[in-house]
Amino acid sequence: MRPIHWLSLAAIALLSGCASPSAPAERFMLPGTTATGVAAGNVEQVLVVQPPRLAHYLDVDGIVLQLDDITLHAARQHLWAEPLGRQLERGLRARLAERLPETRILRDDGGAGQRGALRLRLDVDTFQGRYDGVAEAGGQWQMLDDQGQVLAMQRFQVLTELSDDGYPALVRALGRSWDGVADDIATALRRLPR
Repeated sequence: MRPIHWLSLAAIALLSGCASPSAPAERFMLPGTTATGVAAGNVEQVLVVQPPRLAHYLDVDGIVLQLDDITLHAARQHLWAEPLGRQLERGLRARLAERLPETRILRDDGGAGQRGALRLRLDVDTFQGRYDGVAEAGGQWQMLDDQGQVLAMQRFQVLTELSDDGYPALVRALGRSWDGVADDIATALRRLPR
């Protein structure tokens, strides 16, 4: 995709948001995983995925576009169907379960947790479309043991080129970027001593 098209889309979105406030909003969900289920086998470890901490500018209803090197815009008519943090957490649990069949992936219920369980803590600093035609997911994750000691920590930045113009293509590309984050975490978890 050429950058000029993405910049044009962003400019039109800004202008149309001001000109037609009564236009119905479109709502989007991140694409899910294609897994049909997790094989029931020997569970070697348990991983609790904590809700991701989002940069404040991402914790909004509108899909975020980066219009240039310093300007961000949250869309008014192209919205997330549910809070982004929930989608990212649920999507990451499903993606990790698909990639790590020997690991039981659990949601953090806020309780004391399971004895011996690993915990995944995630900070998401970027999750947006950019003016140059890519979708970006960036931040940092930490793997902790059941005592809260950091076992592994890594920054991530996954860029995915959009296959077409428009918000549907952006949301699909953001989903592929999130796939890349799950790949990196799964690879790192496999390398941890058991």
